[in-house]
Amino acid sequence: MEPTYFAIKHWADDDKPREKLMQKGKEALSNAELIAILIGSGSRKESAVDLSKRILASVENLNALGKMTLTQLMKFKGVGAAKAVTIIAALELGRRQRSEDVLKLKKITSSKNVFEIMQPVIGELPHEEFWVLFLNNSNKIISKSQLSKGGISATVVDVRLVFKMALEIGATALILCHNHPSGSLIPSEGDKEITKKMKIAGNSLDVKILDHIIITETKYYSFVDEGIF
Repeated sequence: MEPTYFAIKHWADDDKPREKLMQKGKEALSNAELIAILIGSGSRKESAVDLSKRILASVENLNALGKMTLTQLMKFKGVGAAKAVTIIAALELGRRQRSEDVLKLKKITSSKNVFEIMQPVIGELPHEEFWVLFLNNSNKIISKSQLSKGGISATVVDVRLVFKMALEIGATALILCHNHPSGSLIPSEGDKEITKKMKIAGNSLDVKILDHIIITETKYYSFVDEGIF
């Protein structure tokens, strides 16, 4: 005999995710309950909370959930395009908020600061991206920009463009950043080559290259910290 299923509308108010949030605050809700609010409904045999629990049980954490594609989410029975899009949009907003919150620090005092700023931007991407942080005399970030996507080499990264941008916005120092989707923190020969080329160009224009940071999902590698800069 199948277990009796009670839709959320039949639950006590304290157990309904929306009502629980209004009465007790967002902190009182579990991840599954928050996702249940996003997707709105389950099916005749499964509540939105149970569906959310099933989705969460398939991943290690929310970061992993945030990497799931529309197609992957729609493989869960009960998740259509609208629900999948809502989950993706909500997690992307959370990622962007995290990035903005960290960027408020702005002044760079260590390689860890760079990791905290750039990990939400490139740390979880499935492809490589090369970014540059533009700093002023106080080591405060005045701008950041993506220079290449999909691979890194001296031919892909336009050194002239980097320093043109630096001079236009009055930057006096740069920090180079790129990610390794493989999770490896070992710099390639291409990584070393572009760093050397940037340093030489910077010296001639009096724009310092302060560091080159390789970023993965959970760790980072600093050329300066490792003494190879």
